[in-house]
Amino acid sequence: MTLAHANASDLATGKGSTDENFPVASVLIAPRHRPVVLAFYDFARVADDVADSDSAEPDAKLDLLEAMRASLVGESQNNREGVVLRRTLAEHGLTDQHALDLLEAFRRDVTKLRYDDWADLMDYCRYSASPVGRFVLDVHSEDRALWPMNDALCNALQVINHLQDCGKDRRNLDRIYVPLDRLAAAGIGVEALDAAQASPALRGVIADLARQTWALLEISRPFARKVKDGRLALEIGVIQALAEDLCRGLMTKDPLSQTVHHSKPRMALLALGAMARTGLSRLGGRA
Repeated sequence: MTLAHANASDLATGKGSTDENFPVASVLIAPRHRPVVLAFYDFARVADDVADSDSAEPDAKLDLLEAMRASLVGESQNNREGVVLRRTLAEHGLTDQHALDLLEAFRRDVTKLRYDDWADLMDYCRYSASPVGRFVLDVHSEDRALWPMNDALCNALQVINHLQDCGKDRRNLDRIYVPLDRLAAAGIGVEALDAAQASPALRGVIADLARQTWALLEISRPFARKVKDGRLALEIGVIQALAEDLCRGLMTKDPLSQTVHHSKPRMALLALGAMARTGLSRLGGRA
């Protein structure tokens, strides 16, 4: 079987929900909701692996992503993850639009390697990040009036990931999410990401983007108090806390030479504190 005719899952890295920087359908999510969230995650994980593959040509990647779309909407049975997600969505009366939006982001990952400015990056996040949270809200039958706070949190998570991995993305995929206008304003080019250690100018760009991301996190801070489902509220509270901690780190650390990702103990400590604060906040709100 040639790579051009491979199934999307043949390019899977084996990375799972427990390997992500932020919780995915953790034990905080009610058991009845976890299967549909994990079906969505499995679909997104495989599509992400396709887009990020270093062994497939761009045309082959686009073909595989199209095969996933066709299976998702019922035009084909060739992609297992698409078929499983289609059936799961039908069982729960959920739309496939969020998954289709994600596929648009993964197509951009194949064809678009640079972002001009913050607005350009936010437009990408509209497809790569916001749909994930919107889907989870739909699973929980939450009010779509919460979408602006959801989008702010999800987009912040996406930018944090981009900043954490800016050196690796440049090195492995020549993909750069740091807006070009920010680099130009600092008098540097994309080559600055090739260094083993960030220059003062690049450190300034990263810190400035982290501060702009912090503004998104300020929008999303009331999010956990607003959702109806208490378990989902705890999950959102944990994610908010993890994101704020990473964002603070990016304001002062160099992601080219320093580890910005959380250790397991640090993540657990932040999660426990966040759950306590979220629970107390919700109780106070009811009072």
